[in-house]
Amino acid sequence: MTTKEIFDKLWKEYTERTPSAQKIKDLFQDKGNEVFNDHVAFRTFDDPRVNIDVLAKPFIAAGYKECGEYTFEAKKLFAKHFEHTTDKNAPRVFISQLITAEFSYELQGEVKKMIDSISNEELSSDDLVFKGRLWEQPSLETYEQLQSETEYAAWLYVNGFCANHFTVDVNKLTTFNSLQEVNKFLKENGFKMNASGGEIKGTPEQLLEQSSVLADKIPVQFVETAKEITSCYYEFAFRHPMNNGELYSGFIAGSADKIFESTDMKLQEA
Repeated sequence: MTTKEIFDKLWKEYTERTPSAQKIKDLFQDKGNEVFNDHVAFRTFDDPRVNIDVLAKPFIAAGYKECGEYTFEAKKLFAKHFEHTTDKNAPRVFISQLITAEFSYELQGEVKKMIDSISNEELSSDDLVFKGRLWEQPSLETYEQLQSETEYAAWLYVNGFCANHFTVDVNKLTTFNSLQEVNKFLKENGFKMNASGGEIKGTPEQLLEQSSVLADKIPVQFVETAKEITSCYYEFAFRHPMNNGELYSGFIAGSADKIFESTDMKLQEA
């Protein structure tokens, strides 16, 4: 698949889970902006059958290379980001994985059970990022047990492998000059921002400022009952120039740590 085909397919699936993203994109376009993607992010587990390197396969095949590593000690995550080797307008790709050994044996057992239930055919395919949930209908009891340890694992249990968020490249918007202006516009249009760690994560000195709306909620049919659970969210990134004049291209672990919380059910209920 070409880069364009990959992201077109991901966007279609993502907006089905995240109707607010299409609404926001339409609002920007109605103001005369062309909307570019800064990066697209994915979540997974550190099991070698589904880890970062496995999810990265279609991107590597389309010309991407690994460009950075990140550790999130509080959330017990490890991540890598990838950039296209020749197409500077291609979105960055950010893939994180849960360090399962740092959690309870119960959580480790549930994760292994999930992945053990995926067919070898699915596991050996090079397009796991499009597959969604590949295990049986989720149980609310299991979801809540996972959630008590980490929102990240609970989210993955329900949503599976998919784009966790797309990100608007604010630098390329023509009618907005800052992230502050973007956030004000979103709030005026009724969207609720992720205020964990402040509405804007990062500073001009760190060369990257990020914000995000809270994740959409979608009804999930659990074994026991139906319940609305967070799906995905839309992020916004403004990059500042480095000393050489080029825009900073990496990520700030401390900021991303707070952006992760856009799917946190506790923020939704606050």
